[in-house]
Amino acid sequence: MDDAKARARRRVLEVAAGILERDGAQAVSTRSVAAAAGTRAASLYQLFGDMDGLLDALAVHAFDLYLAEKHDLARTGDPVGDMRRGWDAHVDFGLRHPAFYLLMFGTGRPGRRPPAAGEAHGLLLRFLDRAAAAGCLRVPPALAARLTLAAVTGVTLSLIGAPAEDRDPEISARMREALIGSLTTSPPAAADPGLASRALALDAALTTADEATLPLRPPETALLRDWLHQLAR
Repeated sequence: MDDAKARARRRVLEVAAGILERDGAQAVSTRSVAAAAGTRAASLYQLFGDMDGLLDALAVHAFDLYLAEKHDLARTGDPVGDMRRGWDAHVDFGLRHPAFYLLMFGTGRPGRRPPAAGEAHGLLLRFLDRAAAAGCLRVPPALAARLTLAAVTGVTLSLIGAPAEDRDPEISARMREALIGSLTTSPPAAADPGLASRALALDAALTTADEATLPLRPPETALLRDWLHQLAR
């Protein structure tokens, strides 16, 4: 894409994002965006293909904003505490950018997500891999990630749908603690977290290890990980 086309695309996205945040997705139309951007409707089709293409680009833009904030969360020596802060940051983003959030998580077509969604999931997995490596998880990180995303998305969408005066922050805090309590050992990082947590910690270490340094062949590593998953049940 040449520089002029990239600038035009960026300009249209900024205008469309402003309309989306100010007036909601129903106000984002070819006519409204083209008029606000000072361009022709035909130019939008050249840049994005159709309205679905523009909405997909807006969702990617929203994920970029979300990921930038997530990457700004500094790691601490407490992976379970980082899980709490990650939850709170997710909910806070949704309440500050409700129209973006609904586009990201509430109105997508089944089985399809913007490309940046994979990066967001990967970021969550990295948080949970650290918790597993510290012996703090009761379940494998992949399952913990699915459960966490389902819970935090549901809470955020519920809060967005409620009038501002009826939004009780205790709902998010209680759901967060219930989830974390079910996913982590109690107390976190105990001196003897148990066989399941030890198995998950070793599995997490194998996930991040350089295969060239492992004294096992790939089939042996796969078998070991299968045994570890059995022990973690």
